Amino acid sequence: MNGPITDKLLTAKALGEMLSLSKRQIFRLNSCGKIPTHIRIGGSVRWSEKTIGEWLTAGAPDRKTWEAIKEG
Repeated sequence: MNGPITDKLLTAKALGEMLSLSKRQIFRLNSCGKIPTHIRIGGSVRWSEKTIGEWLTAGAPDRKTWEAIKEG
């Protein structure tokens, strides 16, 4: 890495606030594959703010569709 890291990592609570959903609903959507893949750091789960922004711009597709869009 050459520069500073500028991508913020969001907790389930912060992501829920961003999407106007509860923390519990974020975990439900995650387990159903409806939101982008999380990042696990030790026992903590976080989501990339940049990835969430791009996902929302793409129309918030399910995880499988989102992964296909990113690859292609």
